[in-house]
Amino acid sequence: MVPSPGCRCGQDGCGSLWCPLMTTPPYQPGYPQGPGYPQGVSDKSKVVAGILGILLGTFGAGRFYTGHTKIAVLQLVVSFVTCGLGALWGLIDGILILVNGGTDGQGRPLRD
Repeated sequence: MVPSPGCRCGQDGCGSLWCPLMTTPPYQPGYPQGPGYPQGVSDKSKVVAGILGILLGTFGAGRFYTGHTKIAVLQLVVSFVTCGLGALWGLIDGILILVNGGTDGQGRPLRD
């Protein structure tokens, strides 16, 4: 079946057999798969996130990098309100990301 005019590959409701929908990302070994688990590994690096957290944690840079925008803004506000003492949060956060790893904004584990 050829897509009808105006339909593009993968578009819902087009019913094309020429370009089936891609619904499952490639399997990532070493991480659980299935319902309730995030799919795959993040494209973000835990080393970069940790270093940004240590060096620029006052500004929430490590959390902005990983996609945790609300936490990053909170780090920025806490650092501003406490006249810089909130920078300890970013320092500790960066160290914990380097040691334990972390997740990106979609819940996928950061790559090594």
